[in-house]
Order: sequence, then C-alpha cells, then structure tokens
Amino acid sequence: MKYKKILITGGAGFVGSNLGLNLKKHYPDVEIIALDNLVRSGSELNLSRLKEGGVKFIHGDVRNKEDLTFSDIDLLIECSAEPSVMAGINSSPEYLLNTNLIGAINCFELARKTGAAVVFLSTSRIYPIEEINLLKFKETVTRFELLDQQDYLGASAEGIAENFPLGKIRSLYGATKLCAEFLLQEYRANYKIKAVINRFGIITGPWQMGKVDQGVIVLWMARHFFKMPLSYIGYGGKGKQVRDFVHVDDVFKAINLQMMDIYKFDGETFNIGGGREISVSLRELTGFCREITGNKIPINEEKEDRSGDIRIYISDTTKFHDVSGWKPQKNTRETLKDIFDWIKNNQKQLKKIFV
Repeated sequence: MKYKKILITGGAGFVGSNLGLNLKKHYPDVEIIALDNLVRSGSELNLSRLKEGGVKFIHGDVRNKEDLTFSDIDLLIECSAEPSVMAGINSSPEYLLNTNLIGAINCFELARKTGAAVVFLSTSRIYPIEEINLLKFKETVTRFELLDQQDYLGASAEGIAENFPLGKIRSLYGATKLCAEFLLQEYRANYKIKAVINRFGIITGPWQMGKVDQGVIVLWMARHFFKMPLSYIGYGGKGKQVRDFVHVDDVFKAINLQMMDIYKFDGETFNIGGGREISVSLRELTGFCREITGNKIPINEEKEDRSGDIRIYISDTTKFHDVSGWKPQKNTRETLKDIFDWIKNNQKQLKKIFV
C-alpha cells in the first residue's frame, strides 16, 4: 500500500463507511478519514462503527471548501452525493446541485492542491432515460429481458456498456454526476492528477438505509421483515422491471484493485455492477424476501409509470472485467441474506428508520 492518508467524502454514508472500514481492516497502518455532513437519516448510526474500526470521522460538508483544508492526503475516494433520482423534481434542486456538482468541484480542487489521486463514484444514471426505455426487450413470466440485437451502440442482452450514447435527459441527479465526470477528466488532463471514474448501478448490503427512491433492495427486505406494505409502480404494475446490483463488499474489492495499481486504471471510466447474473425484478425480489423472512406482505399494483423510471438497467461490466479480472462474489441470495441478518440483529435501531 503506497498511500499513507486516504480521505473518503460521504464517509459516514452506506458506501463510504463500508469502504473506510474495509480499508482500515486490510491496511491498519494507513490513516483513513471519513468526512460527512450526516444529512441522511441513519448515517449517524455508522459513527460508532467507524470509531470502533479505527476510522477517523470529521463532521464536514463538501459544499464548504473550508471543510476540505487537508494538506497531506494522497488518495481521495469521492463518495459524497445526493443520490436520489427524484431529487429536485418536485422541490428545489439547490441541495442536489450544490452537493453533487459544487461539492465535487471542491473535492477536485483539493486533489489539485495536494496531488492526491481520485477514485470517483459516479452512477449508471448518467445514461439517458429515453434511450434506455427504447431498447428492445421481451417479457417473461417474472421479468423484462433485453434482447441481444439493439439499435443503440453499447447495448445488448449483457446490458449497457460505457459507449452507450449520452444524448438526451437523464434526471437532475444523473446530470450532476455526468458533469462532475467531465470536470474530473479536465482536472486530470490539466493538473496531471491520477483519476478513475466508476459508474455503479445499485450498490446494496448491510447498513444501507434504503428508501423508495434510493436503496430499494434493502427497503424491500425491510418492509418484508417489519410486515409493511409495498407497491409495484409503473410498467403495468406487475413488478417486472429489472436492475442488477452489487454487494458493497464487492465494491470494495473493485476499488481496492484500482487503488493498488492506479496507473493501470488512470483515465478510464468503468461500469461496475452485478451484471446479468446478479439481477432481479421486483417480482423476483419479492419471492426472495418472502422465502428468507417467512413473511408475505400486501403489494399494491400501480400501473402508471413514474417520471424518471427505467424498465431495465443491467451493467455490462465486460470492460472492467477484461482489465482487472474482477467479478462480484456475492450472488443474489447471499446478498439478500446478509441484509436480512443485519436487519434482524439491529431491528430495534432500524425500526425507526424503516417504519
């Protein structure tokens, strides 16, 4: 490990806290700093975990450049974000824009000043909604499936690849992350910092405070555990829309490969997710949750589509696999069982979050 001090922004969030704890576990001599504004409900529950794991926590906000006055970090893992695709649709987009765009600029400025390498966590939501929903598909008993022959470059039965066209609208959330990607590429070219961009689909696992608009895998399990109702929304209300997902521990393994050989990955953009093998429709997710929890809950059917929804998204991870050899290790059921065990073991704390 060549890095001596690593800063994780959004470090008390789901992904940031898990990365910090895994890094400290694997590299105990490296100083790991987690910076977070604790805005998201439930993030405060991670503070004791970070302390016990030897990760230093700083209460700060990427929107304030005064909170980013570190002088000697050599790696920045940029996890901070307002991650909801619904953010700003029926309310002011100010927090979203200031966090995801201004906050990212403040982080890149820190990297410029310190010479730190940057691992940037972007999102699959940078791909345009309309083009994704125009992809050819078939309907099976439990899900929608992409066809192999498509009219768009970068699309196949394996999913969406990095060269999928970026033409039209994608949501305010997706737009802020794509703008940040472009800016990071400019910072890398102009200031010679090392940087890698990762477009993640759904990341999930224990300690994610799932909501309807972000963290749906955990939310689905929690609603089954606490016996609360759910809804299939859109696309006929049958729950056949599909996403791939990846366990947060597999995310650490991917980022660890990158940071251990930053020169190999420098300047590249990767789609990282579960791919076709680790994908699930809401209908299939319901079956897993019923089987694991032993509970059957009412699920409403709302046929009308929501703005910004996508019928199918699968990450085509071929590029990253070819460069790194990485493949996710935790399959669908293993990931869901990990989430169930976490909820069961922490149900008193989590009930106020999910109920």
